[in-house]
Amino acid sequence: MSYRVQTLRIAFALISLALSTPLLRSDTTTTKERTITKLSENIYEIRHPDAPDTFPQGNTTVIIGDQSVLVVDSCLLPSAARQDIEQIRQWTKKPVTYLVNTHWHFDHTLGNQMYAQAFPGIQIIAQKQTQKIIADFNPGAVARYPTREQRFKKILADGKATDGHTLSEDEKHEYEQALAGLAPVIAEMKTTSQLVPNVTFDRELTIDLGNRPVELKFIGRGNTLGDTVVYLPKDKIVLTGDLVDHPAPYLFGGFPVEQVETLKKLTELDAQTIVPGHGDVLHAKIYIHLLIDFLTAVNTAIEKEVNDGKTLEEVQQSIPKSFDLKTWKQKFVGDDTDDGSFFDQTFAGLVKASYNEIKTR
Repeated sequence: MSYRVQTLRIAFALISLALSTPLLRSDTTTTKERTITKLSENIYEIRHPDAPDTFPQGNTTVIIGDQSVLVVDSCLLPSAARQDIEQIRQWTKKPVTYLVNTHWHFDHTLGNQMYAQAFPGIQIIAQKQTQKIIADFNPGAVARYPTREQRFKKILADGKATDGHTLSEDEKHEYEQALAGLAPVIAEMKTTSQLVPNVTFDRELTIDLGNRPVELKFIGRGNTLGDTVVYLPKDKIVLTGDLVDHPAPYLFGGFPVEQVETLKKLTELDAQTIVPGHGDVLHAKIYIHLLIDFLTAVNTAIEKEVNDGKTLEEVQQSIPKSFDLKTWKQKFVGDDTDDGSFFDQTFAGLVKASYNEIKTR
C-alpha cells in the first residue's frame, strides 16, 4: 500500500451509463499545481496542489454576489487558505460572510481559522452531523498528525506496509518523499487549529448573496454522514464535496449503498457544471452516472456474497477474483499506473464499506 493511499485511508476510513473509454484523462489523482477555473461571472474554483507530504487538499469554490461572498471548503494548509484569501481580495472588495464545509474531512476544513481571522463575524456553516464530527474528531486528528513520522520511518525500516506486504521500490520512494515533506506540513498545523462551524442546518438552507441565491442541500448520506451539496440554480452549477471525486472516487468508508440513491438525486438537479471535492471541473453528468453504475455493480456483487453467509475476510478474498475490476478500472483511470494503483485501493475500501453497510441492514 503506498503512502498516499494509506494517508487517504487514515483520513477517510475512520467512519465507516457504462462507458468503453476513460473520461477526461488529463486529470489525475495527484495534483502538483494550483489552478483557477472561472465557472461563471464572479464564480471561481481553486484546485490546490497536494501538500508537501503528498496529502491531498480539497477544492475551494468562491461565489461572489452583489452584497457578499460565500466560500465552499477551506482546504488543508493555512498557507493555501491565506493564498486563496489574497486571491479573493483581488477579485472583490466585498467581505466573505459565509464559509461552507461540505463534510468533515480536514483537508476541506482546516483552513476555517484563516477565514475567521481575515473576516471577523464570518458564519461557518455545515450540516448538523458534519458539525458534530468536526468538533469531536478533527482536533484530535490534527494533533496526531506528527505521529506519521515515527510510523512511516518504522515502515521503511521494516520494509513492510501496514497490511504486511513487502514494500516495492516505488512504495519506498513514496514513503521517503512523504517523510521529506512532512516537517513543513507539521509546522503549518502548529500555527492553526480546527475551527468548528458555528451555524448548522438539517436538510436545506438558502442564502442570497445579492442577486445570487445559493442552496445548501443534504440530499442523503454517501461519502460521510452529512454530505452537503451546494447548488446555484441561476448558474446551473453544483458543488459536490467528496460525494464525487475525479478521476477516481474516494471510497475508503462511508455509505456506498445509500450513496447510489444520493447520487441519483444529485443528477436530478439542473446543473451543467459539476465541481467535485477533488479533481477537475466536470461539464456533464456522465461521470456521475458511471459512478452510480459502479457502486450499484459492487453492492450487488457483495450482497450476493453476504447472502451466501461469507465473512468480510472471505468477501475481501473472493470479490477481486469474481468481479470484473479490470474493466471498471479502465473506464475510470485508463492505463495510468499511479491512478490504477489508487483505484485498486479505493476498490478495497469500497468492498469493506459496502459489506459493513449491507451486513447491518
